[in-house]
Amino acid sequence: MTEEVLTDIQDGFIIVTINRPEAKNAMTKEAAEGIRAAMEQLDNDNSLNAGIITGAGGTFCSGMDLKGFLKGELPSVKGYGFGGITEKGPEKPLIAAVEGYALAGGLELALACDLCVANDKAKFGIPEVKRSLVAAAGGVIKLQQLVGKRIAMEWALTGDFFSAQRAYEVGFVNRVTEGAALDAAIELAATVAANGPLALKATKKMINQSYDWTEEEAWKRQVEITGAVFASQDAQEGSRAFAEKRKPNWQGK
Repeated sequence: MTEEVLTDIQDGFIIVTINRPEAKNAMTKEAAEGIRAAMEQLDNDNSLNAGIITGAGGTFCSGMDLKGFLKGELPSVKGYGFGGITEKGPEKPLIAAVEGYALAGGLELALACDLCVANDKAKFGIPEVKRSLVAAAGGVIKLQQLVGKRIAMEWALTGDFFSAQRAYEVGFVNRVTEGAALDAAIELAATVAANGPLALKATKKMINQSYDWTEEEAWKRQVEITGAVFASQDAQEGSRAFAEKRKPNWQGK
């Protein structure tokens, strides 16, 4: 793991920290590759059921490192996108813990996560148009699916910043906290990670993919995706644990 990205394994989840506080955690190629490696660790480690992405020094991510961009360096990983996740993220749930600024690619990084927790002083924005650039890491493609066309259009065309409270009101942020965003994200991650791993992955997959399915296709695909979950040992364990009033012991199979 590179020094630009730090990881911390806790009970059931991994915390991934962008560690470039002197540059407001602007994304570099090295940092993107570090995040991608952490996502592979998350998906390949059966003891991990969720992940958190955050930034060091009171800022989430200020977007692309412009010094690197001017040198021809793109802070992305082929097949996975900006920051190693905007095109293809992990199979397991991922939470953004936002302090300070989540701007440009930083907003798109948060957008690529499944859940988002923010400090009440956090600011969001996709100001690329102010530099004659385009929010091409998901901002102009995926944002409207989350907050609606009109709001996405306003944010993308003005480039103005908006508050954590506003982000919460329109559904971009799940929880706003007066305390540290990471503390609130850890609490949320612990709740998520306590659940059945196969069920978590299947649920995430269906929610992410089903937005444009026809009703007929949705029922068919649901059976295909959930069949193995219902037939799993974990499904049996979950039912037994409920009946016996104890904590389930998941095996991931």
